Amino acid sequence: MSDYFNLLDEWGPEKIVVVSDPDIGMQGVLVIDNTARGIGKGGTRMTPTVDVPEIARLARVMTWKWAAVDLFYGGAKAGIRFDPSSVDKERVLRSFVRKLRNEVPEEYVFGLDMGLTEYDAAIINDELGRGSAVGTPYELGGIPYDQLGITGHGVAEVVDEIAGQQDLQGSSVAVQGFGAVGHSVAKRLHELGYRVTAVSSVKGALANPDGLDIPALLQERAELGDDFVYNHPKLAIEPGQELFAQADILVPAALQNVITEHNVGDIKAKLLVEAANLPTNEAAQTALRANGVTVVPDFIANAGGVVSAAFAMESRFSPFRVDPAMILETVSTKLRANAVTTLEEAQRHGHTTHEAARRLAQQRVRAAMDLRGRRALQPSAL
Repeated sequence: MSDYFNLLDEWGPEKIVVVSDPDIGMQGVLVIDNTARGIGKGGTRMTPTVDVPEIARLARVMTWKWAAVDLFYGGAKAGIRFDPSSVDKERVLRSFVRKLRNEVPEEYVFGLDMGLTEYDAAIINDELGRGSAVGTPYELGGIPYDQLGITGHGVAEVVDEIAGQQDLQGSSVAVQGFGAVGHSVAKRLHELGYRVTAVSSVKGALANPDGLDIPALLQERAELGDDFVYNHPKLAIEPGQELFAQADILVPAALQNVITEHNVGDIKAKLLVEAANLPTNEAAQTALRANGVTVVPDFIANAGGVVSAAFAMESRFSPFRVDPAMILETVSTKLRANAVTTLEEAQRHGHTTHEAARRLAQQRVRAAMDLRGRRALQPSAL
């Protein structure tokens, strides 16, 4: 049995709730990490391997993400140890959320993560009442995240903001990935006048130094999925080489840990904007700074989903739909400003941009904790 007291530090968690229903094999956990800036908000995942330390780590990530984007919610996360493909999924989900009636929605509001869909959000609201979950279907007032491409839109807006500071507007961009985030990054950058020279999917990668026909590739992706790359054998490059293509700007929008100390020297871009979670490791971040490459961290650049989740939180009890144009405009305004602030903080203190972003987030959380009288008993070990 793990000693969950080892998970505690000066920031949290404030509450760990482990629940079970032996009759149906349900096991789950809710971790509310830090609510100094607002009630706990974070996604809920369902996988057969969920454990408490994993959910606690993700809840802490949400604490920093909300603070970094400067929105007033706290870090939290929930997990259900169960196979989401099981025919008993709904039964287990309903059991899990019933066990959390004391916490939801006053202390935590469910969101979507691995293994859960918008239909599951609808089930949660049916079980606990309206406002208990966000990410519901459009027919129930939910925000169509994928159709709007909100996360990728925000990443592209960040690219444009920082590129403008570095005289790179309208230059060449390589995008790793052409999935839910990557394709919307490429779409928006094309609209903004950039030359997208490389993209990839799990089936392969394409490159053209003169620029790819992004509208045509988007249409092919809609029809063929990841197989769209097979339509262009003359443009094919070795998978993974899109990261090292000749381009002024690089947007890794697929996998984590793809840029490390072992390959960072092959990066040709002058600006790297992280659309995926954790695409660079700490050693690579330090090396990129030393090489003069500007990096915008993931939880600054890809926070469009967090901003839209905040809109969903505010609209839970409203009979009116949120205007998509308002969401996209707010994502653009807030993420552009946050990226500039992060880069200025890094320059001022001689830190990597990742260190600067965490520093800003921690300062904001600490200020809120102090104002509420939640003072640390010992110095931070972070």
